[in-house]
This record gives sequence, C-alpha cells and structure tokens, in this order.
Amino acid sequence: MKKIILFLSVVILGCLSAAAQSVTWSATSSKVQDGLYNVEVTAVIPSGWHIYDLEDYEGGPNPTVITFNLPKGAELAGEMQVSKEPVRYQDDIFEMEIGYWDGVVTFTQPVAYNGKAAKATIDLEWMMCNDTSCSPPQDEQIKIDLGSGNAAYSSQAAPLSSQAPRGLWALIIEAILWGFAALLTPCVFPMVPMTVSFFLKGSDNKARGKFRALMYGLFIVALYTVPIAAIIVITRLVGGDAVTADIFNWLATHWLPNILFFIVFMVFAASFFGAFEIVLPSKLVNKSDAASEKRQGLGGVFFLALTLVLVSFSCTGPIVGSVLIKSTSGEFWTPILTMFAFSLAFALPFALLALFPSLMQKLPKSGGWLNSVKVVLGFIEIALGLKFLSVADQVYHWGLLDREVYLAIWIVCFTLLGFYLLGKLKFKYDSELKYISVGRLALAIIDFAFVVYMIPGMWGAPLKALSGYLPPLQTQDFVLDRYTPAASETSGGTYQAGVRKYSDFLTLPLDLDGYFDLEEAKAAAAESGKPIFLDFTGHGCVNCREMEARVWSDERVYDHLRNDFIICALYTDDKKVVNEADWVITPAGKVLKTLGKINAHYALSEFGVNAQPYYVLMDSDGTPLTERGYDLSATRFAEWLESVL
Repeated sequence: MKKIILFLSVVILGCLSAAAQSVTWSATSSKVQDGLYNVEVTAVIPSGWHIYDLEDYEGGPNPTVITFNLPKGAELAGEMQVSKEPVRYQDDIFEMEIGYWDGVVTFTQPVAYNGKAAKATIDLEWMMCNDTSCSPPQDEQIKIDLGSGNAAYSSQAAPLSSQAPRGLWALIIEAILWGFAALLTPCVFPMVPMTVSFFLKGSDNKARGKFRALMYGLFIVALYTVPIAAIIVITRLVGGDAVTADIFNWLATHWLPNILFFIVFMVFAASFFGAFEIVLPSKLVNKSDAASEKRQGLGGVFFLALTLVLVSFSCTGPIVGSVLIKSTSGEFWTPILTMFAFSLAFALPFALLALFPSLMQKLPKSGGWLNSVKVVLGFIEIALGLKFLSVADQVYHWGLLDREVYLAIWIVCFTLLGFYLLGKLKFKYDSELKYISVGRLALAIIDFAFVVYMIPGMWGAPLKALSGYLPPLQTQDFVLDRYTPAASETSGGTYQAGVRKYSDFLTLPLDLDGYFDLEEAKAAAAESGKPIFLDFTGHGCVNCREMEARVWSDERVYDHLRNDFIICALYTDDKKVVNEADWVITPAGKVLKTLGKINAHYALSEFGVNAQPYYVLMDSDGTPLTERGYDLSATRFAEWLESVL
C-alpha cells in the first residue's frame, strides 16, 4: 500500500512539474478610435524557458507564428509591434543566428473594423526550449471581441475549448467543485444506496474495511484518470477528437447502455424489496471467498467502482468532454490534472460511504432496521432509475415516458414509501413495527410533502426543483395555462410552424417558436433582421432542462427569447436519420447520417465544444457574436442577451 501511495505521489508531482512548463497566452482588444482597434497578444513564458521569434528559420527551430482570423469587414492595419527585441545568439547546432524571447512578451496588431460586435480568433504556434531540451511544437486558438461601442473596450480572451479560467489552479479548483456537485446529479445519486448495500456485507475486520474503502476510492480515480490520459495521448498522436466524442456520446445517449442501466436499477430495487437475493452460484462463491481472503476482495470492489463510473457518465460526460477538448487545442497535462482533481473529489464521498457501513457493523443490531433501510433505498432506486429509460425514450422518440407518465410513477412510488414509513405497508423480511419513531415520522412528513409538491406537475406546474430529473414539459399532453406561443411573424413569414425541418418530432420548451435547422434560422433572421439564439442542447442533458426551467422561464429572459431572437435548437444526441441530402462527410471521410451526430460535429468543429448546454448569439447573417455555457443566473443571462440587441 505504501508503494502505491508513493507511486501516485511521484506521478502527481511529475504532472504538476510538467504542467507548469507551458506558455500562458492571453489577448485583449482595445478601441483606439472609431474604426481602429489594437489587439494585444501576451505570452508569459516559464522561468528558464524561451520561445523563438517570428522569423522563418529554414532548417532551424520552429518559430512563433501568430495568425489573426478576423470577421468579415475587418483587416490588419499595419505591422505587428513587439514589446521587446528578441535575444539573438549564434546556434552551433543549427549553424545560424537565432532570436528568442523569455519572460513576458506582448504583440500588438492594429485592426481596422467598423462593424458590429463580432468574434475574432487567433491561432498560435510555438516551440519552447531551455538550455538542455525542447518541448514538442504546441498550438492553441484563443478568441477576442471586436466592434464594441464603448470608448475603451477590453475583453480577456478564452480558448475555444471552454469558458473556464485559464490558470491551472483555477481549473483544478473548478474541477474539484464539479466533482463534489456531481454527487447530487440524477445519474450519480442512485449509486449511493448501491455503495452502502455492497459494503454492508463487508468484513468485521475494521482494518480490512478501511483498506477496501480506500481502494474503492482509488479505483474510481483511476477509472476516470487513466483512460482519459490514454485517450488524450491517442488524440494527440492521431487527431481523433471526433472519434472520442462519438464514443462518449454513445455511452451517454444510446439506448443500449441506458436500458442496461435501467434494468440494473430495477433488479437492485426488487432485491431490496426482498424478491430475491443477488448471489453468485455456490461454486463461484467458494472461489470468490478464497480469492477474497487472498486478495481482500478487491475484484468486487473494482467492479463496483467500474459500475459507478459507467452509470454516472451520462451526467459527468459533459464535464469529461470539456476536459477532453483541451487536448485537441494544444494542451496536454492540464486536462489530465483537471480530470484527476475532478475524480478525486467525486470519489471522496463514495469512499466515506464505503467506510461508514464497516463502522456500522460495530453497532448493536436492533431488529429489522437494516431491512427498512434497504426497502427505502429500493423505492429510491425505482424513482431514479427511470432517468435512464427516459433518456433513451427522448433520444429515440419512443413516446413511452412522457412527463405525466413519469410524474405519475414518481407520485405513486413516493406515496407508497410514505405509507411504508408509517408502517401501513410491509415487506417479506420486515420486523414487527410496534410504534412509529420520531425519525420515521419526520421522514414520512418530508416524503408526503414531496408528493404534494409533485401533484401540480400533472397539470403542467414547472416543478423547477426537479427540472433535471423530469422529461421536458413539452412532452406533457395537458398543461394548464400554457405559455403563450410566440407570434407567427417571428419567423419572418417564410417558414411557418409545423412545416419546418424536424418540427414533426422536435419542439422547443415553454411553447417558444423556433427552428431546428440552422439554415432555416438564418433565412428567417435575414428576413426579420433579428439575431439568432443558437442552442446546443440534448434530450439527455440534465443541465439543459435546468436552464430551460429556471432561466428561460424568467420573465425578462423569456420575453427576449420570444420577441427579440430567432431561436434555433440543435440537438446533439438525436438518433433520427436525416435525408441523404443533409448527410455530412467529415474531413476524415466519415459519413454522419443522424441529426445528433451532424449537430455535434458542427458544435465541435465550429465552436470547439461538445458539452451542453452551450449558447451562441449570432448576427442576422449568421456571424457568431458571443457565446455562453451553463449558468443558472437569470439576471446575467438576460444581460447577455441584451448585449447584442
């Protein structure tokens, strides 16, 4: 065990050391006068390292290359200025004079532009060396804003891969927070009772219980970090980021894994209710016991950790996907460290839960209270396990679990749980309940209050607290006092609701009017003169449903979306095969046939994202203006919408 900890410590310290040796790039855009901007690109080079200057050294080292990709109507207005002269020296290996910069260097490029606020991107290529070695050539793309009406406008550039702070430690802290928050997602929380149930059957040996719990946490970390590191290396070598995105999309949205996860939870629920005991055949049990004594049962612990990682992926996938995209934009160690931090925080609560049952076994047995815990967890398994069936149902448009059906099952399930807590419902292995304890009564009150909260949802109440768990409101057949649909003239009169592409199986939330094909949205925007609100979303996207229920429904936001924008929702997980004329062939020669893959490819290739929700505001001609990710602040979201109006 000490060797394992020592090895992990060495690996982590090595990663931190390597990650520190990278150039930090940033950019700002400042208005000099009407129609003229200064774009400043700053490189912060680690101590002891340097990058080469802008000259093209034929047969020599890779120079630093800065390429400006400007919006339509913008052009470079003069030569780029550098904050300091490069240090020049005679290189004996290349047999030529070479220039380099160390420390901090700023490149200033004047740009002429008279248009509206628009995005520009900057492609960076460089090679970093010290006195003894060089890193491989690296590249990165950052973005800036041009065209603000302010007297002095400045914006910190952000890589296309994410909206997160650029400092390594800021990314690590953010990943840790996401790791803790992931425990509360509908994909992860059902694994809590499984963990408790598994470790309740652990050994009476306290030291052994602690070791198994520790290894459970380490397995979770390894199952997240090691495959991600391997994938990053592969994508770095062969450029297969689109392939890995397809793999993760399949795991999170395809019917097969989701149905399997649903069945697993239903089987566990039945077992908790006493229908059967999940045991291996006696021959295998004997071998397993022998192996358990020899290897302390780590095989079972590993497979429980693997189940947790796989099942939770439909909620943690967007986080993992965002980290993976970093590997395709010139970063190497940062995504590995970020994933390590995320998985460590994610694993910690489960490791503690694994420790808790081993300690519980030292408590005196008090009748059948342990069976009562299992029954309560069984009800929770049924309720939360429906999420996986719901994802497959929405992605493939089966129509099995509309919102009212889903809610009806939850209402019945938690009503029965309340009766069980009050002793009105008994199961096979329950002990006689002579009286109701204060604890059970408190739980019953909370449970029935939750049921009362859900009942209005049968008539269309938004139930914002459950927005991430429930199917979208537009799947419900009867909604009392629906939102008033947007006026038909929103489309500009050319594309009418009901005949738009994909509107026969896709709808917008809150009865908003819009499109599901970007070309149609562009045509409508050009005709109406309104900007485009582009929504990268998904049927299985929990955060998308939360944004719609908590932010879009805000009066200020809803009014803007309904009246001031042409809405275009692009579903990245829809399995509908589109007409052959709409198929897309990727640069690698792969033919994309389904609507979800086509939209996911567009999001990845044009905006560098494969996580949802992701929002882009476009000019009426389709030029991207500004972008935004998941943020539950309705005020900030409304201000963001107003920034382009």
